[in-house]
This record gives sequence, structure tokens and C-alpha cells, in this order.
Amino acid sequence: MSSAISQRVADFLKEYEPFSFLSYTDLITITNSIRIINLEKHKTLFQINDPLHDSFYVVASGAIHLNVISDAEESLLNKCYAGDIFGLRPFFAKNNYQMTAKAREESIVYAIPIEVFKPFVAVNTEVLNFLLESFATNSKNPADKYNNKLISDNVGSETISDTLFFQSLNYNKNPVKVSASTKIKDTAILMTENQSNSAVVSNQNYPIGILTDTDFRTKVATGKIEISDLVTTIMSAPVVTVSENISVAEAQLVMLKHGVTHLCVTFDGTDKSEIKGIISEHDLVVAQASNPGVLLKEIKRAQTPKELKQVREKLTDIIQSSLEKNIPLTHINSISGEITLAIVKRAVELAILDLGSPPARFAWLSIGSQARKEQILLTDQDSILVFEDVAEDKFRDVKDYFVKLAKKTTSTLEKVGYYYCPNNHMASNMIWCKSVSDWIKQYNNWMNTPGEVSNDISSVFFDYDLAFGEQKIEDIITETIFNNVKNNALFFDYLGNDALKKPAPLNFFKKFNKEEEGVNKGKFDIKNRALMPLIDGARLLVLSLNIRGINNTYLRFKQLSITDPKHSDIYLNCADAFLVLSKFRIQEGIKNDSDGQFITVDELSKSDKERLKKALQPMEELEEVIKDRFQLTQFS
Repeated sequence: MSSAISQRVADFLKEYEPFSFLSYTDLITITNSIRIINLEKHKTLFQINDPLHDSFYVVASGAIHLNVISDAEESLLNKCYAGDIFGLRPFFAKNNYQMTAKAREESIVYAIPIEVFKPFVAVNTEVLNFLLESFATNSKNPADKYNNKLISDNVGSETISDTLFFQSLNYNKNPVKVSASTKIKDTAILMTENQSNSAVVSNQNYPIGILTDTDFRTKVATGKIEISDLVTTIMSAPVVTVSENISVAEAQLVMLKHGVTHLCVTFDGTDKSEIKGIISEHDLVVAQASNPGVLLKEIKRAQTPKELKQVREKLTDIIQSSLEKNIPLTHINSISGEITLAIVKRAVELAILDLGSPPARFAWLSIGSQARKEQILLTDQDSILVFEDVAEDKFRDVKDYFVKLAKKTTSTLEKVGYYYCPNNHMASNMIWCKSVSDWIKQYNNWMNTPGEVSNDISSVFFDYDLAFGEQKIEDIITETIFNNVKNNALFFDYLGNDALKKPAPLNFFKKFNKEEEGVNKGKFDIKNRALMPLIDGARLLVLSLNIRGINNTYLRFKQLSITDPKHSDIYLNCADAFLVLSKFRIQEGIKNDSDGQFITVDELSKSDKERLKKALQPMEELEEVIKDRFQLTQFS
């Protein structure tokens, strides 16, 4: 490429990330190796299952369409225009292309050789992060974070960012280990017997080198090295070592940076500590099959409750590994919430496939913790169904259909592991399967005459999120609620008292109030005594301040700190407390394979007991805010 053309290409690239992170000199070095490809209209650059190319691509002009196979049909995933990057798979995976790249019109693309670009990636953290995040993000538009559109090569179109940066991976914890005095032939026999593609050369269980199948092919099979020689003649040294809690993306980054295909896991991440295992490129490919974006694709393809249950079990593994790595609970909530909602949606779809097309438009609303995206553990399911108003002579048949649909859906979810709500707050209960008009009447009655039918009203019905169906129907429910909150002191009196009626977490002597009888005798009810007062308080306050569209308790407190700055510190303390308390419950649930509601405080360390008590302190201040803001008289 002439210097003039190279400069023009560099001038073009420097306007777009990640090239804007590089110096102009570096860009000139890169552009000297770039191939310029002219594509005629409808010309394919690569297609699904093609072997990977040695380059990735940037659109210089024209338009490139990326297509994937969905439900046995090819569908458009994204459109790439000038400055857009695609074809990153060769950077991070060894399996073939998972999408097709085809010119929508006459186009020019720049092919950037990966081996030329790698050295600049390895020394530039911003470029590394940009490429890794883009590949780990299953999104039609990862430009949520960046100005230009960078298209992921992972199959999927759902937006769950950064997950591979947090996701731990499984690796071989019993690697083949040999000493420096072992012969190549004996090592090959050991690797074959153990079905391993690598062996670690060690000294007193400290890694000093590594050899792989590639070394046998390139050094022994070619005749360069004799099979009777020692392994030290073909091993790579020093070994690239990492700690065991490394994430998928971090492992990809380290491999990319050092140009290796295997990492040695040691106790402290250095070669001066004992070997714990080996991470291979294959382990990374397997791990990517369990990232949230892939799970969402599996959900869409699922045909049975068993298949959905398998996805939910994979989600549990992601949650557990994320907790072990101290990933922020807000991030875990987001991932879990999106996948749970997708499972609910697929359960509804399977019911429709079984029953046939719905006779009217409708909305399936998850309520309670599912709607708040706080259902990390496998707890009960809560839902309502709202169908559009129909002619009176059709009403009975329409409702019968939706009750049947709801029963099939809740049955599927129960088989997945979301057990039936003990209070029967589910759409399969015909009481909670209503027309739009009937739901409007229901909310009007609850909010304008609270307490008259006290066994019917539950604050859980004021946390809802659309899992399937018509957004306009959900909007009608929202408008009904917020029209009724205006100057409605009676409703807030009822809701406020309800929020403050939860049993106290601590007694007069600041000891935990434990269950006095039943199967959970001696345990602390962290749900009703600690979390629910915060959940109920946050809901009450956002309704009173007309804050819409925020369901999550943590985010509600964050928004309250902005909307009501007078009590900002209290709200922020409540937000932090909610995360601490939630983590206690989640850890208890994972440890005992339960919903984590009851904590065995006697098994907690002294520091954990103090941390738990400290998280309970903001509740007293929140209670004072509620008492001060609302006239809590009639229902006291």
C-alpha cells in the first residue's frame, strides 16, 4: 500500500474507537498491512460455520449486514456502516464464524491482520477493554457505552454487558505434571492416557514450563527434536500463571497479551507457588456457552420445562461464581432479572403454542421480587394477567382461554423451580386473571377504599413488570395507579401502616429476634424482619412522589435521594443496607439450597453478626421519615 493511501486510511480510522486510542504512528504501522476489499452488492465476506479469517474488518463505505440463524431461518442481527467493526471472533475464539457478513450494497472494507494488530492491543488497556467488552456483549447496539457501533460476534441480540469480565470459569484441576528429567515419549504417553492436550513441567509442584500438542506437532513430528529427548527441549518457559478466581474475559486477555493457548493456575497467581490446574482455550470456549447472552438464546429455543430448568441451573452457577468474585449485587440482579424474565416469557410462549393463538391481546405481568429484579434465588412465582376488553358474549370464552394459558405457564415455571406462590398470587388463580376494565376497578377499589377487603389487597401488586404481551396494557395499569395516588391520604395511611407492621428485627437488648417455634425455630427471618420493611418503604415513597418506571428497591432509594434531597443520606444508607441484607439472604440460600429466608445467625462470625446488625440501623431512620411524611392514624 502506498504511503498516501496508508495515510488516508489512518486518517479515517483515527475517527473511530478503538483506533482513536492509538497514536498516529501506530496507525500508520497498522495501515501498511491492511488489505482493501471491494465487495459487490450481495457478496458474502464470510458465512456461518466458515473457518475463521486471519483478519477482522472495518467498514470504509457501503453497508454490511450481519445475519444469524434463528428458529431455522436466517435473520438480520445488525447493519454495519462506515466506521463499524465486525468479525472479531478470531481474536477470542477458535470455533468457526457464528454469523454471515454480506454486502447490502457495493462496499469497501478494510481487513486488518490480527497478528499485526495484536501487539498494539496487548500494550493498550483501552483497546483491550474495548474489544473484549464488545465480544462479551451480546447486543445489537453496544454503542450504549461507546459512540460508534461495534458489533458483537457472539450470537444474540440481548443487552447484558460485561458478563465475561465477571464470570468465573471451570478448568482442569488435575493437569498432567512431569519433572524436568522426563522424556518426551513418556510425557506423550501420560498425556494420551489422561486425554490431555498439555503437560506442566514442575519442580516440587512449582511450574517451570509447559508443553502442548502444538509443541509435539511443530517440534517433534517435524523431526526437529528427538522423542527420546527431555521435555525441557520442547517446553515453553517461563509459564504464564494466573490465580484461580480469574474471569473468562481476563483469561482471554492474558492469553492474547502473551500469545499463549494455556494458562497455569497457581495458589497465588505466580510461578512461585504450587500448581492448582490448567486453563486451556477450550475451557474458554466452553465457558462462553454459559454466558448470559447464550443462555438467552437457549431460552428462546427451549421446547420443554426441562430445557428451561437446565438454563436456570446454569444461571445459578453464574450467580454463585459472581458472588465468590465479589461482583456488585446490582450487576448480578440485572443479569438474573433479565434471564428470569426471559424464562417467564418462554413459558408463556410454550403455553400459546399448546393452546393456539390468544383470542385477544393481553399482558402477562410478573409481580413482586421478579418484577423488582431481585429474585436471584429460586423463590416463589407471582404474576397477574390482563386481557383487553371484549364483547360480553365473548367474555367467558376469552377468560377461560387465559386461565388455561396461565395454568400451563405457572405449571411450567413450577417445573423450572419457581414454586407456586403460597398466597396464590398468580395469574392461574382466576381472581388475578382479569380484563383491563376489571383490573382498573380492582386498583380503584384497593386505592380508594383500602382495608374494606383487607385480605385482597397486597402491596406486591404495585411492583410489576411486563414479561409478555402488550406494553399499552401495562401502561393502562400504571396510569390507573398514579391517577389514584393524587391527594389520596387514605391509601398512603393504609400502605404506610402496612409497611411499619413488620416484626422488629432486634429486641430491646439489641439481640436478634428469632423464630420461637416451627421448623425454623431459633433462626432469623431476614425477609420479613429486614428486607420487607425496606422494600415496602421504598415502594410507598416512590408512589407518593410520583416516581415511575423504577421497580428495583436499590434503585428506588437511589432515585429518592435525588428527588427528596432533605433525606438523601437516609435513602443512600437504606440502599446500601438493602444490598448487604440481600447478600446475606442469597449466601444462606445457596449454602442450604433454599430461598434463604431464615438465617442461622449462631453460625455467623462475630464480624458478620455486627455487619448484619449495622445493616438494620437505617430502618429506624426510614420509619421516622414515613411517620413524618404520612398521617398514619386510621389504620394504626
